[in-house]
Amino acid sequence: MSQGQNKRNTLFLLSKIVCSVLMLIASFFLLKHYFFNQKPTLTVLTWVGGETYLPRAGHPQDLELQYLQQFSVQQNLQFKQIKVTKFDQLFSKLIAGEGDVIAANLTITTARKKRVNFSDAFIQSNEYFIMGKHSPPLKKGSALNGREVVIQKGKSYQTTALGLQKIYPKMRIRYIDNSISTELLYDRLASGEYDLAIQDANLIASALAYRDDIKKSIQASGKRDIAWAVNIENEYLLTQLNAFIDSQQLVSELLKTTHSSSNSTTGNTSSTKVVPSSTIKKSNLTQWQTIQAKGRVRFVLRNNLSSYYIWRGELLGFHYELAKRFAKENKLRYEIIVAPDNVALLDYLIDDKADIALGFLTPTEARRAKGIGFSRPYHYASELVVGQSGVTGIETPQDLKGHKIYTRSSSAYWSTSLQLQKTVPSVKLIAVPENMETESIIEAVADKKYDMTIADSHIVDLELTFRDDIQSFMALGEPKAQSWGIKAGNQALLKEINVFIKKHYKGLFYNVIYNKYFKNKKRLDQQYKGYVAEIESGVMSPFDDLVKKHAKKYGFDWRLLVAQMHQESRFDPNAKSLSGAQGLFQVMPRTAEQLGIQDMHDPEQGIEAGIRYMDWVRERMQADKIPKSELTWFTLASYNAGAGHVRDAIRLARKKGWQDDRWFNHVEKAMLLLSQPKYAAKARYGYVRGQEPVTYVREIKRRYDTYLNISNHQ
Repeated sequence: MSQGQNKRNTLFLLSKIVCSVLMLIASFFLLKHYFFNQKPTLTVLTWVGGETYLPRAGHPQDLELQYLQQFSVQQNLQFKQIKVTKFDQLFSKLIAGEGDVIAANLTITTARKKRVNFSDAFIQSNEYFIMGKHSPPLKKGSALNGREVVIQKGKSYQTTALGLQKIYPKMRIRYIDNSISTELLYDRLASGEYDLAIQDANLIASALAYRDDIKKSIQASGKRDIAWAVNIENEYLLTQLNAFIDSQQLVSELLKTTHSSSNSTTGNTSSTKVVPSSTIKKSNLTQWQTIQAKGRVRFVLRNNLSSYYIWRGELLGFHYELAKRFAKENKLRYEIIVAPDNVALLDYLIDDKADIALGFLTPTEARRAKGIGFSRPYHYASELVVGQSGVTGIETPQDLKGHKIYTRSSSAYWSTSLQLQKTVPSVKLIAVPENMETESIIEAVADKKYDMTIADSHIVDLELTFRDDIQSFMALGEPKAQSWGIKAGNQALLKEINVFIKKHYKGLFYNVIYNKYFKNKKRLDQQYKGYVAEIESGVMSPFDDLVKKHAKKYGFDWRLLVAQMHQESRFDPNAKSLSGAQGLFQVMPRTAEQLGIQDMHDPEQGIEAGIRYMDWVRERMQADKIPKSELTWFTLASYNAGAGHVRDAIRLARKKGWQDDRWFNHVEKAMLLLSQPKYAAKARYGYVRGQEPVTYVREIKRRYDTYLNISNHQ
């Protein structure tokens, strides 16, 4: 071998060594980044049958999750929630290491303590019998003989029932599937399909806040400790959780709000005893200091489209997002309280039921005289006269002669209307109910029930993204400032609010969420100029083959799914909604993650996610015993608005005497009513813009019928 060849071999060897060393160094830094910069995760297991989707002032399980999120922040952990469909799987998953802690309003029992460790108890609660409103009452324990109690295996209620059966041997126990949700259990009690069930007092109190078709009966057990469950080998986490519970004196106080808030629960609260903790001396503290000491700030909102609502399982709303951000930046937990009407929104501040009111409040002298203080402006809005589309000849205030304006007498619009009357005396001013939202008044105008109304420009903008049957004629005066509301005199709290508003008003965060809720215009069919030509050729969409492939797997008519895909995205794989839904079938990111889908903008993955989710929704509607002939329409409605809103509509249809297993002209009519405050207040999932799922289902059916007709003539 020549000297030159040796030299080349040596250089080659050195270069390989250098490359290896560089790769080792790179790997070291990557591992260092992963282990030192990547936060470890606290994985919390919850039971979906026990969850609530619209917390009004705190459902027990929602509050547990808030505390565990706070714990995660303190411990510098990422927070991850895993929803388990069957209750008994909570323990098997914890023991298998698939989760770190169970948060499910768990009662400490001897049998469970053999499998898992429990944190210190943070609340004590009795168990009670619960039944349908019209069920024969229980006046004493002996009346249990001859009655039937439904139980899910693995729950503490099973032990209670077995113990009572020894005393009252003629009491029957019937075991039902563990996947039956709490809400479905209530439905079946209300309908009489189930006779009796057993539940913790705090869960019953939460349910009675929005349901009047069930009732609490006699006590079933003594005091039971409720706590979090931890893997028996994870002593370190158990120690940290107990230290957290001990330090958070408000664990008990916040859970108590489930029973004490007038707008969140009803019924007897004496059955729940809060674990004693250190007290706060409030006499010398400002309201802001009290908020800091408790670690919690209470926001009062209205359940409407601009403030706080649920859509596809996601809590949304402009004011809801502001409230969350304020709490986060001040390292506080937040509590959302829903006011029953617009007068109560401010009364709750005066009565110390809330700390901050959010609702596009215009500072007025009447409100200040009532004892309300206002922040610096966080929004400006013009007040617009709103009427039906197609009406012409109204361009100046004088053109309003003889017209009727409908609005709430407590609103700033009323004051504006009074000023208008001074200029145009023949304008008639009519007061509407105080619990009627501006959006509902606008809808009444669109339906020609009311002549005209006045609404803020941003609300009109929002309405015009959904409808084309109204118009704004003119602005009345200059844009008005709108502020956060507090109880007058709380200067320290006001200062913190003003700091927050000054920091964010017209900034990135503010602009993003404002545009999200008030500037997101509808996509138009004209985007797809070749659509009609494709239909005429027998091609339903650019993705027919992909839809056929997945539709066959899950037993759907592919033409129905193409009609749905058109309604969701107009065949745009990059479509994204204001709530964050993505892709051809507009699936929420969290849902896609649970389905194992990585890229919602990839057509095949987006289609697979949508069809798999449709299949998942259909299974749940089948559990509600929807007839096969109606299943498609209920499934589509649930896909669009969420199964919770559909179940609320089913219950309401039943109360109204309509058929609760027929969608068109029955349950859809009830769905429309859920946008009215008096019905939304008694619905578990609260307000829903009922016109959306109703239109959604009807439009898909219309297009589906068209596709069927085209197919039959090919």
